[in-house]
Amino acid sequence: MTELAKKRPEFRNINAFKDLTTYRMTPAAWVSILHRASGAVMFLLLPFVLWMFDTSVSSEISFGTFKAAFNAGLGFLPGWFIKLVALALIWGYLHHMIAGMRHLWMDVSHEAVNKQFGKTSAVVTLTISIALTLVLAAKLFGLY
Repeated sequence: MTELAKKRPEFRNINAFKDLTTYRMTPAAWVSILHRASGAVMFLLLPFVLWMFDTSVSSEISFGTFKAAFNAGLGFLPGWFIKLVALALIWGYLHHMIAGMRHLWMDVSHEAVNKQFGKTSAVVTLTISIALTLVLAAKLFGLY
């Protein structure tokens, strides 16, 4: 073997029990994972979105049913649970949109893409999506 081959680093598999508990993800990694999760939330809750849209625009009577579902519940589901599902959708749409705009900006301005910009834009993305979700959660649950 040559001297160069001896100095090469050796990479081993990650031990799921030891390494994953101590691994610290960067904000960009969190945004990436949550972008995928928000897309999955939106896809999985699409039947709920269709039900909400259909019930809210069909007639005045169905709109009353729509409002009652959020206040008193629907069937065996309490109203607070339906509000939580709607809040998950709100977060999913907001986070997915803001993270998508972040990705588009990074695609458009190639010279701005560096490690610091990735961290800063990820923190801004998380902050804006969580702040807007909290504001809309307060409205949804009747705090203002």
